[in-house]
Amino acid sequence: MPPPAAPPKIAVLIPAFREARHIAAVVREIRDYCPGADIVVIDDGSPDPTAQAAADAGATVLEHVHNQGKGAALQTGFDHARASGCDLAITLDGDGQHAPSDIPAFLKAYERTRSPVLVGNRMGDVAAMPWLRRRTNLFMSGLLSRQMGQYVPDTQCGFRLYHRSAFPEGPWDPASRRFAAESEILLRLSLRGFKIGSVPIQTLYGEEKSKIHPFADTLRFFRMLRRFKKIKKEFLSR
Repeated sequence: MPPPAAPPKIAVLIPAFREARHIAAVVREIRDYCPGADIVVIDDGSPDPTAQAAADAGATVLEHVHNQGKGAALQTGFDHARASGCDLAITLDGDGQHAPSDIPAFLKAYERTRSPVLVGNRMGDVAAMPWLRRRTNLFMSGLLSRQMGQYVPDTQCGFRLYHRSAFPEGPWDPASRRFAAESEILLRLSLRGFKIGSVPIQTLYGEEKSKIHPFADTLRFFRMLRRFKKIKKEFLSR
């Protein structure tokens, strides 16, 4: 009888900016639900003690000297996971709005489906989601799903699992180094033929203030989408 397969090597990637208040609790809870994972906090130039709090909680800390945006922080995390030989990377936010208790659901879904990309889906329980955020998510998810040619119910959710074959690679256009990067990652993966699955997760909204700038980040999103349409057209023409 062949020996049992080794468990996958997992990195949990947490982009963080000004999260000194929450990051230690997030790191400790991840440890409870994903023991053995390399918990990596990417401190994106925080002026507060985010990096120290994460290190004190036992995380691997990667630091940007200056704030570069969530997309850039994620890419730093993926580069680390790739260099470390990780099989899977799980991404989630550091502000407590993603429940680490949902990590086992991602791992079970991966074991069952072997889907290379799994995106959290909060749209099955929207009672706790602010009205404007709900409408924005529905609109953007519908728009991106049409571009991808596959339905992803909550494209704006940053709680995700990636197999190493789907780890994004930079460099990114500067316009996509912030929040639009998570949408562009899905668009680029779909263009490469990756099937994107979904995992139902909890919908958590507390008193945390969103770091999304509605006007500026919406402009970045549509600029990214316009640029991607050109990339898609060139790709399909080949």
